[in-house]
Amino acid sequence: MKTPMLRDVIVSCLFLPLSVLGQQKSSGIEQMPAALEVRFALSALPPALRGAATVYRLDVKQGYVLAQRGTSGVTCLVQRTEWEQLDFRDDIYVPRCYDAVGSATYLKVLMDAEALRIRGMTAPALKAEIERRYETKRYRPPAKAGVSYMLSPLMRTHLPDQTVRTMSVPHVMFYAPDVTDKDIGALPNLSRGNPFIVREGVSAQSFMLQSVGKAEAAAIAASESALINELCGYRDVLCVAQHAPAVQSN
Repeated sequence: MKTPMLRDVIVSCLFLPLSVLGQQKSSGIEQMPAALEVRFALSALPPALRGAATVYRLDVKQGYVLAQRGTSGVTCLVQRTEWEQLDFRDDIYVPRCYDAVGSATYLKVLMDAEALRIRGMTAPALKAEIERRYETKRYRPPAKAGVSYMLSPLMRTHLPDQTVRTMSVPHVMFYAPDVTDKDIGALPNLSRGNPFIVREGVSAQSFMLQSVGKAEAAAIAASESALINELCGYRDVLCVAQHAPAVQSN
């Protein structure tokens, strides 16, 4: 029997809906309404942390701009470009928040990626440039442990088979540069909710992912129902289906 796809298993473990939506490619980025984007970005955080967080929104003509100045050292945004991919899309939405050490390191990579895309750099060139900056130590991973909050009620991103899906996968990711599943004894396709490693492009951008439990995920979806509905009303690609499809295999 073939092993289920990694992120598909995450979704099925959380018992939350997932939809397979359109695959249209675009070299541009649609401007998101500012207030909605800020709410979407902050939904990645526990509610008690949102008031003190810094938030950036994406101006599609110039890059990320400050929308809310915080005091906690935590920074949130909605990622629209996955630089490790070899093509650009206009339907990627990944709300994520970094703590202070992540804001000083990983955040710069995401902000630069969006700015370079807007300035006209091609997807293959962007991937090569980010990799070069890590190789030359212009970018460095965090020097100590930290956490990226990704507790939003939905996100839209690539799966390992290169399809793009909208899904409810509330989780947190602990910084684990150069760590592998073997290092922590993880079995990502069999763990059913236990930690495993996610690698974003280069080994320096590796994270230990821990999903929230079924009850916690359901509570997040319930508390953010208004945001979920507004996102669906804004763009069809952000609508989450009522029933999840069967888990795919390799």
